[in-house]
Amino acid sequence: DDVTLITRPRRFGKTLNMDMLKCFFSNQYAGRADLFEGLSIWKEEKYRELQGQYPVIFVSFASIKANNYKDARDGIISAVFGAYQEYYSLFQENGIAESEKLFFRELNTYVNTTAPDKEITNESIFRALNSLSACLFRYYGKKAIILLDEYDTPMQEAYVNGYWEELVSFTRSFFNATFKSNMYLERAMMTGITSVSKESMFSDLNNLVVITTSSKDYATAFGFTEEEVFHALDEYGLSDKKCDVKEWYDGFVFGGIKDIYNPWSIINFLKYKELKNYWADTSSNDLISKLIKTGSAGIKETMEKLIDGKTI
Repeated sequence: DDVTLITRPRRFGKTLNMDMLKCFFSNQYAGRADLFEGLSIWKEEKYRELQGQYPVIFVSFASIKANNYKDARDGIISAVFGAYQEYYSLFQENGIAESEKLFFRELNTYVNTTAPDKEITNESIFRALNSLSACLFRYYGKKAIILLDEYDTPMQEAYVNGYWEELVSFTRSFFNATFKSNMYLERAMMTGITSVSKESMFSDLNNLVVITTSSKDYATAFGFTEEEVFHALDEYGLSDKKCDVKEWYDGFVFGGIKDIYNPWSIINFLKYKELKNYWADTSSNDLISKLIKTGSAGIKETMEKLIDGKTI
């Protein structure tokens, strides 16, 4: 399969860091073995041979938190432009088609001008990353890897603020052109904290593998295992804190694997050496708030059980 969607609690995703993937695969980091020497991935030759071999397109929707459709759409356009900017020097080369250079300039004008003279059509945005992939293939001779982080942030805002249908329609076409009909795509990965059904924005993708916190695949990659946490405590001279750390930060189960720890809390504890709730208020609760308010009686009863300390 070509596209992987990973859904996980926010802050757990730092274990499977998208920047790390970008640095590992991107040809802009070719020859940077020093970044990975000593890590597990560097132990096998088949993985070492992949480092720095592909053009990588990295896009993040993390900051798109608009209360209306137009601003959300503009946010996506800005994110797409950010991916183009990574290859700014490429668009100054003679080997790049004039039409591709023109679109790059149009994006630049639209994003960086308070009142741009020309509106960018939806069709142009839908095919933007597809076109960038083609451009990179012709220049480097290799298909692109596309990384999309927090794909669902604008979707959550759309649901809460009442423009869900508009944004789903836009995103469906954007994903279709970017992932399904992109003949210059090597592999793609998307991450988010919610899993949206394939009947909505993913209805056009038949090459999608969804990995959730209940999946057995990569179950130990969502957080730190107890062995990893205890080893880190030993390294930091905190061996006597193992029982306290387990009581505070253990308790997560992924794909049937128990004793998975929240990386955000562990990293902060190692830094500050103080037991506290580091994960509190790290993200918005607007979506869950609306679901509880507008949900069925069954949803409300389920939440009451969780608040009461019970298990569902």
